[in-house]
Amino acid sequence: MAVTLETALLQGQKLFNDAGILAPRLTAEVLLAHSIGCPRSWLFAHSDEELKELWWIHYGRYLHQRLSGMPTQYITGKQEFFGRDFHVNPDVLIPRPETEHLIETALKNPSETVLDIGTGSGAIAITLALEAKARVFATDISQAALRIAKTNSQRLQASVDFVQCDLGSALRDHSFDLVISNPPYVPETDRATLQREVRDHEPALALFAGADGLAIYSRLIPEAARLLKPGGRLILELGHDSLDPVRQMLNRKWRDIEVTNDLAQVPRVLSAEIAQP
Repeated sequence: MAVTLETALLQGQKLFNDAGILAPRLTAEVLLAHSIGCPRSWLFAHSDEELKELWWIHYGRYLHQRLSGMPTQYITGKQEFFGRDFHVNPDVLIPRPETEHLIETALKNPSETVLDIGTGSGAIAITLALEAKARVFATDISQAALRIAKTNSQRLQASVDFVQCDLGSALRDHSFDLVISNPPYVPETDRATLQREVRDHEPALALFAGADGLAIYSRLIPEAARLLKPGGRLILELGHDSLDPVRQMLNRKWRDIEVTNDLAQVPRVLSAEIAQP
C-alpha cells in the first residue's frame, strides 16, 4: 500500500507525540521537507502524493535521530536568527531567539568597530556586520566553531575578521567601540537537569562556565575593559539569576548600566559603558 506524504506526517507526529517531543506536527513537517529537499509549504499542496523510497529512507533516519534526542536544527543543519538562516552543527551552539535582544541593544548603540567574543556559529557577528555596517571582528577558542562561522559569513556575504583565541587574548588594547558576547553561563551543577537535546548534543565548551556559571563573566569583563575604547560599550547576554553577580563585577570603570528583559520578563541583556579616563 502506498504511503502518502500526509500519512507519513501523521506517523511522524504520533511518534513524536508519544515520545513527549515538543511541537510534534511541526517537527515532522520540518524533517519530511528536509528529506525531500522542499519548503514546508510544498507539503501542504502535495499531501496526497506518494512518498518515494529515497524520501522514506531519509525521513526514517531523521525521525530516529530526533527520537534519540538530536535537535532538529542539527539534523537539518540550519537555524534562523534575525531573519537569516545560519548553518549549525554540533560544533556550535544553536542560536536562540533570546539572543536577538543582544542585536537589538547593539543597534541602539551605533559603533564603527565591534568585537564578538565567543562567536560560535557567527550569528551575532555576521548579523551586526550586515545590519550595522560596522567593522566586525569575532573570536572563538574553538577552531571547529570558527570553520562554521566562516562558512556562514561567506554564504551570507558578511565581512567579518575571525580570530582563534581565548576571549580577546590575541587582540590589542583599546581597539573597539563595542564588545558583545553571549558567553557560556550554565553552572556545571545544572548539567544533569538540562534537556537531553542540550546536554548530550550541544558543545559543552559553549555551555558550561564553572560551578556557578560565572567563570567566563569574571574573565570577560576585565578583558572587555582592556579592549574597549574610552566611552565604548559592553553588551552581554545574561544567564539565569546572573544579573546581580554580574553587575557586582562592574567596578567604577563602568557606568550607564542598562538591563533588558526578554519576552518572558527575565533579565537577558546587560549593557554598560566604559568610562572616559
